Amino acid sequence: MEIKAQLMSAADIERTTERMVRQMLEQIDENAAVAIIGLQPRGIYLAKRMALRMAALSDKVIHFGILDVAMYRDDVRIRQPQVRKTDVRFDINDCHVFLVDDVLYTGRTIRAALDALMDIGRPASVKLCVLVDRGLRELPLQADIIGREIPTALNEGVRVRLMENDEVEGVWLIQREG
Repeated sequence: MEIKAQLMSAADIERTTERMVRQMLEQIDENAAVAIIGLQPRGIYLAKRMALRMAALSDKVIHFGILDVAMYRDDVRIRQPQVRKTDVRFDINDCHVFLVDDVLYTGRTIRAALDALMDIGRPASVKLCVLVDRGLRELPLQADIIGREIPTALNEGVRVRLMENDEVEGVWLIQREG
């Protein structure tokens, strides 16, 4: 893996997530139940930041949850999944849910997330929020709120690193090996 360029700094990520939170607030009814659910692994850190910020900017109770989609992926039989924690301790029925992930690529993780979410309950709506949309979709899915669109080639990747998990923060464009 070779780093080609840094695409976002820590300050860029902070500014971008602030804008995304404000867009999320614009899309919710003042009387609606709202939840922000982060996808494992890095989506949970972005979602937690967003939930805290949204709660600070509004007078709403913002539910926060963690969703693991490993066992819902369509490649679960091909590769050994790393199963992580799912933690949704609130009723998602009739709740407006924002699913948060770091990078949107093929759409397969999001398809799995929707399946996992529907096993938990029936939300009033589900909106997808991603820090980076790198394009090259394989499924007809798109994000409702996008931090930054970064078109990539098949031989490139996008790496998001967050302080909570990686002890460094930023977004990098990488060259894939092979």
